[in-house]
Amino acid sequence: MPGDRLREYRAKRDAARTPEPVPRAAPGKRARSGKNRQPIFVVQEHRATALHWDFRLEHDGVLVSWALPKGVPTDPRRNHRAVRTEDHPVEYADFTGRIPAGEYGAGTVATYDRGTYTPEKWTDDEVKVELAGERLSGRYTLFRTGGADWMIHREKGQDSDFAAVPDDLRPMLAIPGTAPTGTGTGTGIGGPAGIGAGTGWATEFKWDGIRALCRIEGGRARLRSRNGNDLTDTYPEIKALAKTVSSAHLLLDGEIIALDDAGKVSFGALQTRFGTRGSEAVRLSRTNPASYLIFDLLHLDGRSTLDLPYKDRRELLESLELSGPHWQTPPTFPDTPVADVLAAARAAGLEGVVAKRLDSSYQPGTRSPAWRKIKLTDSQSAVIGGFTPLKSQDAAGRRTRGYQQQTQIGRQTQIGALLLGVPDDAGRLRYVGKVGSGFTEHDRRVLLEALAELAVPDSPFATAVDVVDARVATWVEPVVVAEVTFGEWTSKGRLRHPVFKGIRPDKDAAEVVRES
Repeated sequence: MPGDRLREYRAKRDAARTPEPVPRAAPGKRARSGKNRQPIFVVQEHRATALHWDFRLEHDGVLVSWALPKGVPTDPRRNHRAVRTEDHPVEYADFTGRIPAGEYGAGTVATYDRGTYTPEKWTDDEVKVELAGERLSGRYTLFRTGGADWMIHREKGQDSDFAAVPDDLRPMLAIPGTAPTGTGTGTGIGGPAGIGAGTGWATEFKWDGIRALCRIEGGRARLRSRNGNDLTDTYPEIKALAKTVSSAHLLLDGEIIALDDAGKVSFGALQTRFGTRGSEAVRLSRTNPASYLIFDLLHLDGRSTLDLPYKDRRELLESLELSGPHWQTPPTFPDTPVADVLAAARAAGLEGVVAKRLDSSYQPGTRSPAWRKIKLTDSQSAVIGGFTPLKSQDAAGRRTRGYQQQTQIGRQTQIGALLLGVPDDAGRLRYVGKVGSGFTEHDRRVLLEALAELAVPDSPFATAVDVVDARVATWVEPVVVAEVTFGEWTSKGRLRHPVFKGIRPDKDAAEVVRES
């Protein structure tokens, strides 16, 4: 058929084997409902051999098509590759479903967005359009870069609510406290039973893990800790989340957790995963897998959701239906008294709960009273300012008095206790006590390796350390953060009966504060 723009399309498909529309006749001009009818566009999510998005513009009776491996760009500073493919019939704009295995493009096709567009320029090397869809709007340019290669660009200076996916955003944090009470906005402070239906608050479980933001763009995920460290390669099992979402651009907030042998969430179970890469990370993802629990949505396809109320952000998050082998959206409880949620947390062996105002916006990097953490057990992050060696044992295994007098950090040294501090308002490190229990052999080994490189000649503490400990201490640069549980704060500002839980590579020493 001379001039048949669907010849290549038909040659790749068998109408008897695929549910895709395969028209027999060459396309003609599409009938218009009125002389001012705008041509249509459609973007389809295509989960074939590799996830990509098909960008299609109605033109001269067909859908002129490009495959976008990273989706439609939301940031004018970043162009995305566009692979020109065969023209498709206009009827393809309505197609969703599964293309059978063995057929061309085998996989699932779903509608990402559709609408109309205004053509501004159309040549063999450049196409400029203004889209008017439900998700996508504004001006885009497709241009040939050489040979058969194309790129797609989002034009600047449009859509005041457009926002690129943030790359350096820090998570919002909760303040410690008791449960909020009252009616309406629920601004009061009181006992746990006061919050529930009609109070303006919702309650979530508090997870004992590592806080992380997950940026998803064009089928790829990147994990960053609260202090900006890249965690992507450490948790390869979580990276697969990007292949399951229906949005090309997302920014999620959540917690990376691991389970112990009893099936309970355990911060200690995460310790072996910290800092791993490559084959070791892949091996541990099988033997000691982690999961990502997603509780907030900060960006959705070119639109920031930071200013939306928590209630609306949760509704959008839940509509994404993010559920998989290593990621979940845990429940929130807006209609349940916090005392009941606390009881459930206690039964599950969790840290506690977080109460969040339903009308609160997301405040990046801020410790806000709109979020309040209510703990079942006291825990505290503290900065390591030094350590003392392990007490020696005689040949019969009996513990002797005193500490080994070691001035060198060598292979025979083992950490007996960590000397801990918390910065005051002026940034001075105030000594809050030592922790000598809760360590595993792995903990002692990892801590010694990390701290040996940070040894300094003088104490970093602005307040006095107990004399017996100061005599044998190895002082270190105060940059490593530990997490401990403890009984209470003493009248002298010391931790009573602290127990080591693990190190916190996701926290900077400068952001540590006294929790209670």
